[in-house]
Amino acid sequence: MTKLQVRAFLYQLGCFAILFTSFRYLVAVYTPLTGFYISLAAFIIGTLLSPKFQAVKTRDGEKLFMKWIFIKGIKEIG
Repeated sequence: MTKLQVRAFLYQLGCFAILFTSFRYLVAVYTPLTGFYISLAAFIIGTLLSPKFQAVKTRDGEKLFMKWIFIKGIKEIG
């Protein structure tokens, strides 16, 4: 794995972890779900709302791109 592929993986993992813990708390407090269903609901919501990062080899070298449901199109990350 290249440096940018590792960075993309860590960005994606970090974003998912933040969203998962936030939604797990919100689901536990504001819904009547209990047990396993709290984590399952938070996992589904976190997976759908988390941005996707990918390292791609281009003519100019390897670049990091992000796609997110709230941003139109694909954005190049520094």
